[in-house]
Amino acid sequence: MALGIKIVPQNNSGLVETLGKYRRSVESGLHFYIPLIQKIRKVSLAMEPLSLPNYSIITKDNADVSASVTLNYHVTNGVKYQYENTDSVESMAQLVRGHLRDIIGRMDLNEALGSTAKINQELALAIGDLTNTYGINVDRINIDELTPSQAIQEAMDKQLTADRERVATIAKAEGEAKSIELTTKAKNDALMATAKAEADATKTRADAERYRIDTVQTGLAGADDKYFQNQSINAFAELATSSANLVVVPTDSASEYGKLPVVGQLLKKGAK
Repeated sequence: MALGIKIVPQNNSGLVETLGKYRRSVESGLHFYIPLIQKIRKVSLAMEPLSLPNYSIITKDNADVSASVTLNYHVTNGVKYQYENTDSVESMAQLVRGHLRDIIGRMDLNEALGSTAKINQELALAIGDLTNTYGINVDRINIDELTPSQAIQEAMDKQLTADRERVATIAKAEGEAKSIELTTKAKNDALMATAKAEADATKTRADAERYRIDTVQTGLAGADDKYFQNQSINAFAELATSSANLVVVPTDSASEYGKLPVVGQLLKKGAK
């Protein structure tokens, strides 16, 4: 009977079937089989990329977001991959979607949008090794995009605009308040400086007056009767030259006035 020839390429596994039933696995290379009775299926063991289309997920606060996921996987068990699941890749994709929906469903919208790295880590941990189930291992998984719905994006834009306007209003109010505070402080400082200058000037004048009085009192304390007599003569001399018609003098020293030249002249003028 003629034999068939099958070449299994590098990084592939060959599954030998006899009358449609799996018999054994073969490595890459040249293999012979019996046509019509046997068949060798090739299963690639190389890493494959897979992009999962956008699908809707509801967050904990009932926000609708669209998730886009890419992953890389490779077949680890050709028998399980080929015979125990009709479509192991689709089964794996459904498992990924289910775990992702569960993880994001436990988060608020803002938390989910800012925690893609955390979601990737939890998703990879939740999936784990799928060899025993699908004969597949997920090597890398990543959320490429997590987008809120159009209505939520518009609401977020409005909120962001409102927040910016609120921050700008607060900043403007704080600036005006600071300006008023600085202006008031400057005026108060000027008033205090003026008051201090006036107080210093008053104190200086008082000190000068006190010094003058102390000086006079010190001088008077050492003066004798001749000094006061001289002062009296000067005073009467000024009165004599003034336009006054009446001069009042103390009587206790009236007998001495004749000795004063000025008083004598006054008396002479009076006699005439």
